[in-house]
Parts: sequence; C-alpha cells; structure tokens
Amino acid sequence: MNPGLHYPIFGPEIHCPHCRQTIPALTLTDTYLCSRHGAFEADPKTGELIHLSSGRRWRRWENEWYRQHTHPDGIRFEIHEALDRLYTEGYRATKVIIASRYRDLVSSYLERSHPWREKNDNKNPKLYGLPVVFSPDPSEDPCWEVINFSLEKEPGAPLRYPYFRLFE
Repeated sequence: MNPGLHYPIFGPEIHCPHCRQTIPALTLTDTYLCSRHGAFEADPKTGELIHLSSGRRWRRWENEWYRQHTHPDGIRFEIHEALDRLYTEGYRATKVIIASRYRDLVSSYLERSHPWREKNDNKNPKLYGLPVVFSPDPSEDPCWEVINFSLEKEPGAPLRYPYFRLFE
C-alpha cells in the first residue's frame, strides 16, 4: 500500500499559513495540526486549506500560502502590510495589481479622482494613493486564481508615505 495515501493532499507536513512553522499531517485524515494555531483541514476538491476554528481559507501557489479573502478589509490589510514591508526594505510601490476575482469586493473601497478636487481628470482608481489595476483573467495567467495582488516597485522611499491611512 502506498504510504502517500495515508496523508492529506499536501503531503506529510506543510508550513502553517499563520506562523510558517512546519506542521505535521494527521495520518488517515485530511487534517494538519499546528501547536500554536490549531487544526487545518485540506479540502481535496477545492485544493484549499481551511483553518477549522476561524473558517479562513488558503490556497497554495509555488509553495506559498495565499489567504482567500471574503471581506474587503482582509485584502486591504494584506496590501497595507506588503506596502509597509516594501518601505522597510527600501522600496516604494508604484502600482497595485489586484486579482480580478476581488473586483466586486474592493471596488467600493477604491479612491477615485474627483474633478472638483483635482485638476487632472484621472479616472484610474487608487488604493493608499497608488494606482490600481486588476489582473488578467486566470485563463491567461493561472497564478491569479490563487494569489491576491502584486505590487510594482522601485528603489527608494515613497515620495509621500500615504500608507498610514489604513482604513479611510
């Protein structure tokens, strides 16, 4: 009998999506157990990892876990953290690319230019002062079925550090 059949779909161990420590699978179940964060169930039908106590879901792309958001504040907070990380690494973001599957979820939270406030008639939406575009269809690039966003960046500190306005 193949011992691989005794483990959930992600194998005998994974990294916890919260704390990144290696956590073991429970044999003959679809469950992984983190000593700090509790049980995670692997769903073989969807390919998702589900935190049992909170219901949060993750999917994996290139051995990295990506939380699958159901509320706009979750993805906005994740983008804010990534912007802060860039800043501490000496980079500034120039654009945010958000997975198209989140278009309806985040659209009402994006900043839009107002002709009576600004001289230019820029209709591009912004988040934390950065231009936002949505990803191509996942059929064109399958990573967008899993990853949530990408930041275009360049070296240097932000000209104006607008990321402090977390929840406007």
